[in-house]
Amino acid sequence: MGNSFSNISAFQSLHIVMLGLDSAGKTTVLYRLKFNEFVNTVPTIGFNTEKIKLSNGTAKGISCHFWDVGGQEKLRPLWKSYSRCTDGIIYVVDSVDADRLEEARTELHKVTKFTENLGTPLLVIANKQDLPRALPVAELEKQLALHELCPPTSYHIQPACAIIGEGLHEGMDKLYELIVKRRKSLRQRRRR
Repeated sequence: MGNSFSNISAFQSLHIVMLGLDSAGKTTVLYRLKFNEFVNTVPTIGFNTEKIKLSNGTAKGISCHFWDVGGQEKLRPLWKSYSRCTDGIIYVVDSVDADRLEEARTELHKVTKFTENLGTPLLVIANKQDLPRALPVAELEKQLALHELCPPTSYHIQPACAIIGEGLHEGMDKLYELIVKRRKSLRQRRRR
């Protein structure tokens, strides 16, 4: 991919929204990326926002403005407002909570169908992969019906453990690559 700054300006901040059902681990992901350490969190009532300069991999040095929006049922109608015109969506899934996968799938598909989100790159973080009953990534991909997302939606599903940070930087690299690819495609379309 070469020097990351050739694709996204060092002065430009990517807008990333982090969504998922309550207790999936969104805030743990956010603060692991921000501080590179585990921060004990409480359920998000509303949202958290952080500006983070990524420190590893292909996306090293890229500045991102993250919006971590609460996942309780009463807060989900707000997701549309927070995800509008975003550069990328991170959807965090609890890999152990098989009972709520259908609900997670429904909410994910709703978000990707919003007109403003069509084609927005998606990173699905399969969180809590360190736990004994965690579903494998292939099973989560099937249960979430990722292959059925609107055709212009490019996605990557990343196994992760937010508490220790495993998989997060790899996931951010993939999301960054998807964002760069989408921007190049949009530029080429405008030139035609």
